Amino acid sequence: MPRTGLCSRWGGRVLPLLLAYICYLLLGATIFQLLEKQAESQSRDRFQFEKLRFLENYTCLDQQAVEQFVQVIMEAWVKGVNPKGNSTNPSNWDFGSSFFFAGTVVTTIGYGNLAPSTEAGQVFCVFYALVGIPLNVVFLNHLGTGLRAHLTMLERWEDQPRRSQLLQTLGLALFLALGTLLILILPPMIFSHVEGWSFSEGFYFAFITLSTIGFGDYVVGTDPSKHYLSVYRSLAAIWILLGLAWLALVLPLGPLLLHRCSQLWLLGRGLGLKEGGAPETNGLPRPQKIPISA
Repeated sequence: MPRTGLCSRWGGRVLPLLLAYICYLLLGATIFQLLEKQAESQSRDRFQFEKLRFLENYTCLDQQAVEQFVQVIMEAWVKGVNPKGNSTNPSNWDFGSSFFFAGTVVTTIGYGNLAPSTEAGQVFCVFYALVGIPLNVVFLNHLGTGLRAHLTMLERWEDQPRRSQLLQTLGLALFLALGTLLILILPPMIFSHVEGWSFSEGFYFAFITLSTIGFGDYVVGTDPSKHYLSVYRSLAAIWILLGLAWLALVLPLGPLLLHRCSQLWLLGRGLGLKEGGAPETNGLPRPQKIPISA
């Protein structure tokens, strides 16, 4: 009977979550289909039209020759070779690009626009990821822990005067705002300027990258018509690592900041937070202490 009750409680918790998860996926699939299917159809029709017009202009070519040429282009694209431009295009496997690729492997972003094409490279990529992905998780965890260690004074927040509480809260808000500016605002502006994107496209690339979704529709340093600095993609890889570490820090500090602000607002109105067992100071209960978890 106890096991039956445990299974019943577990099923009561998991089944609604599973149902919500499936419904969320179905909702996303429906919206993506509505938004993207028509554009895909238009692109397909345009490609077929251009291919037929090409055959009409060059009557010496037949359908099979064109299909073979298209196949060559597709194979080149899959292997990371941009069909635009000529053989003087920058290498996808110079040190800067290789460093960028290594960063996308260990962070599990995987844009999909570039992958090892040799058997040795594929085997090495597997073992490199097996070691690099756990190492990346440990690194980001310890980096976030180290950054939070400098904010341990927030643990003693409720023991300080009201003025100090306000200054610490404003300092935390300023810290988060500056970090957001340096990680999520300025880099998209730089990427937009260098790549010729709009800011919304640059911000979209930054979000898709730092969330480790990595569609690969926007990737920095891949336009053959542009002349990039040799360290451009290496700096982008460093930005990715710092951005992931920043997110690891912000996720626990964001709710903490909101909680501190709500406490100050309530105390400012003289309401206080009525929580069981909280000692009174000046007629008002102390704000609850919320530790910064590692």
